[in-house]
Amino acid sequence: MSGGRCREGVFILAKVPRGSAKRGGGALNGAAMSGVQTLTVAAGEGDQRLDRWLRRRFPHVPQGRIEKMCRKGEIRVDGGRVKASTRVEEGAAVRLPPLPVPSSEGSKGDLSDDRSMPSAEDAEMIRAAVIWRDDHILALNKPPGLPTQGGSKQPRHVDGLAEALRFGAPEKPRLVHRLDKDTSGVLLMARSRSVAAKLAEAFQSRETRKIYWAAVAGTPRPAMGTIRYGLVKAGGRAEKMRCIHPDAVAGTPDAKRATTDYAVLSGLGGRVSWVALVPVTGRTHQLRAHMAELGHPIVGDGKYGGSGQENLGDGWGAGLGGAVSRKLHLHARSLAFDHPETGRRVTLVAPLPEHMERTWEFLGWRADEVPADPFEEGL
Repeated sequence: MSGGRCREGVFILAKVPRGSAKRGGGALNGAAMSGVQTLTVAAGEGDQRLDRWLRRRFPHVPQGRIEKMCRKGEIRVDGGRVKASTRVEEGAAVRLPPLPVPSSEGSKGDLSDDRSMPSAEDAEMIRAAVIWRDDHILALNKPPGLPTQGGSKQPRHVDGLAEALRFGAPEKPRLVHRLDKDTSGVLLMARSRSVAAKLAEAFQSRETRKIYWAAVAGTPRPAMGTIRYGLVKAGGRAEKMRCIHPDAVAGTPDAKRATTDYAVLSGLGGRVSWVALVPVTGRTHQLRAHMAELGHPIVGDGKYGGSGQENLGDGWGAGLGGAVSRKLHLHARSLAFDHPETGRRVTLVAPLPEHMERTWEFLGWRADEVPADPFEEGL
């Protein structure tokens, strides 16, 4: 039978007989399949990951299958190959191969895991991470080591645990930004689609203010400054960014401009410093790559600062040894934003994770002895 038809954002999936689809785009568990279809990213749905956009439209299609279709080039955006993490924009044309059609009764043909509840232990953990919520938004103090979103090797993540965060709402909360797996701290989630769109716009237009705390090797000089190195993917299998001199960004394919403000809050003999970081732009691994390029990698950052424990105070080496944890010492300490429904300014603060709290205590650093925003109050 024919594929899907598109009219003013309405998409009709044409069923084909069971087992008729080709191998590789075939039926799962004997489910009926749709035809090939092209969907348009509607107004209010832009600037989000492709996999998230697809899961909202096809919650019965597993994350792993989406990633496989991307790897094989079966999913195309505006005619080009994409990754599951590619961000789609309003008006983009997304071409999809045949997909399983969920059964109307939720039987074996329905592959939906969108409403599956996490285990009792995971539900308790993610609920305990909530530091603030109202009828429209909730905020987590994301634990280090927990990915924001999933992948083929990340079955346990914030997005997948969101079902435990309904708190009586008709739908589970939605991510509006992300933190790296090993970065802890304030993570916002919207409790409705409309609020998610407004918050996403606020992040994109830089109306929010995020301040991170980090322990870094050595002591940056001057004590307050701005880093403007551009970033480009370094290549290779591991996701890593490479810094580009600001003057070379325009001539480097795929490089993007990136800006980070930093301020030294305290130091210890030139060997390690407590710094506040503000990502003016929001690039992948921006803070980690920028601090390493400056010569002061974040403590515990084996990817950008090396895995060795040698750090004699010259500003290099991501390990301190002794009682200091080898985990990444990067924490989204505070987030300020205008509430999309009430209009009032909200500032959220997340306590340090356990490994950073131990380091702060070991080094004699106290949170109540530094300004909440050193860039406004001065040092």
